Amino acid sequence: MYQYTDFDRQFVHLRAAQFRDQLERWQAGKLPEDDFRPLRLQNGWYVQRYAPMLRVAVPYGELSSRQLRVLARIAREYDEPEAAVYQKAIETQGKLGSLKLPTHYAHFTTRQNVQYNWIPLAKSADVMDLLASVDMHGIQTSGNCIRNITSDERAGVAVDEVADPRPFAEIMRQWSTLHPEFAFLPRKFKIAITGATEDRAATGWHDVGLKLIHDEAGALGFRVQVGGGMGRTPIIGTVLREFLPWNQVMNYLEAVVRVYNRYGRRDNIYKARIKILVKAEGQRYIDDVEAEYKQILEHDGAPHTITQAEYDRVAASFVPPTLATRVLQSAEQTDAALRQQAADDVQFARWLARNVAPHQNPALRSVTLSFKRLKQAPGDASADQLDTAAQLADRFSAGEVRVTHDQNLLLPWVHAEDLHALWLAAREAGFASANVHLLTDMIACPGGDFCALANARSIPIAEAITERYQDLDELDDLGEIDLHISGCINSCGHHHSGHIGILGVDKDGKEWYQVTLAGSDGSDLSGPAQAGKAVGPSFSAAEVPEVIEAVLGAYRDNRKVIDGKSETFIDTLRRVGHDPFKAAANGARFKAEEVAA
Repeated sequence: MYQYTDFDRQFVHLRAAQFRDQLERWQAGKLPEDDFRPLRLQNGWYVQRYAPMLRVAVPYGELSSRQLRVLARIAREYDEPEAAVYQKAIETQGKLGSLKLPTHYAHFTTRQNVQYNWIPLAKSADVMDLLASVDMHGIQTSGNCIRNITSDERAGVAVDEVADPRPFAEIMRQWSTLHPEFAFLPRKFKIAITGATEDRAATGWHDVGLKLIHDEAGALGFRVQVGGGMGRTPIIGTVLREFLPWNQVMNYLEAVVRVYNRYGRRDNIYKARIKILVKAEGQRYIDDVEAEYKQILEHDGAPHTITQAEYDRVAASFVPPTLATRVLQSAEQTDAALRQQAADDVQFARWLARNVAPHQNPALRSVTLSFKRLKQAPGDASADQLDTAAQLADRFSAGEVRVTHDQNLLLPWVHAEDLHALWLAAREAGFASANVHLLTDMIACPGGDFCALANARSIPIAEAITERYQDLDELDDLGEIDLHISGCINSCGHHHSGHIGILGVDKDGKEWYQVTLAGSDGSDLSGPAQAGKAVGPSFSAAEVPEVIEAVLGAYRDNRKVIDGKSETFIDTLRRVGHDPFKAAANGARFKAEEVAA
């Protein structure tokens, strides 16, 4: 993990002190609301449907066990609203059918951040001080600026890695934090970077997506995509450079964002994202970026060229951790022991197949802790669960975890011979569900239970589907399926990229849901990034589980089985086309009187 320098640490503590002063002046009536609002937003404090929401930055998803314990403390001691606020929320959401609005929780997001839903603003400065004590903050997790930079959760350990993206992500983080020219962009700006051959960071769906590659001569560089995004207009990023030398990536990013800052729409919030500019201007935008890049190189002196010394300085913070000294078994002995343990316990075998991934170090594995279960929203973690995750990280993963794009936690430094012990401990903690990448490992935003922008609730839909599909034999038979749920068109649940996407919409003040099929995030399973297509008019909340069951029935009816292996859901859908699936989905609609009832 990146180790904060004295400068980094002083910067974060000073920022926390500044926020405390701003909060106190606002509370005393000395700082008007209109002036305080952008200040709190720049530190990650939103005001949501009923209470403030804090978004904590987790650069490229890395967390230490020490940081996890502070996040747990914040959940336990601060994530609780005033009684009157909570009572109003319960009464209002109860009319919609939400019987529980959990407090003392944190929430993992699709962009590898952590959020809290109930912290009173009066206590916000105390929380910022706690975060600063472990080198954390909420800087630039909101506002029209460059947001948290995300990456592959297996960065630095993936077997398909071309180069570790984390040093570059850290250099970008330092460059973008409080960049004076980019503090007030036309809209928010998101960067994702991957160093692996498989795109596990959904780079095509970002304002800038960067993929580390080698050219024909073996030189390291980046494939650069610009202008991706979800929301009202889902667009896949345009490739601006098939190959950019690694040391020029910051100069090129400067050009990309400068041109956006100059020409991006500020007169219409719905057309302000860079994706709209790139789509509207096409080659003209690309030409302007290249001209700006040339200006930076030839006239500005290429100030952001990454020197080898600077890269080495940052990369030194990402060396593998010192693991506990032990007399290691040979790989053959370890594999034989795991095979025997798997043969003796089918649940352990399933967990090995689903939650465990190979590692660059043959003696190690990376392991996903599943945060998808009944009676708990996808990505939610209680204070006790966060503490338990920290204990598992200390015991099995050199004190480190990663927040994944799929709203789980990953342990990146697990000894292969410790897998059975880890499984037993994770099972006791409730983290060992062998459902990673299966239907119930769904992505979902907090939706209308918490978010002021949402048109419909996401959590009850996720719960209904999860409850229906609890049989692991059935889930294994269905195979890998990306199910994504968003409560509104802003697409925080990434419904556009789901094999099955569910979008909450408002119709005459009631919750309805649009279903899309064949979206892709860009992973090997899903193929090139693309947006799903709607199956027809929206469905009522009660219809959605029936629709999902009908779509899965169409998959079972149409899939091929070759050499005992079933064709995947997404491959079947693309081979036979949408029509059988659309017909199945629309056939599951209730009669009008049933919906009204």
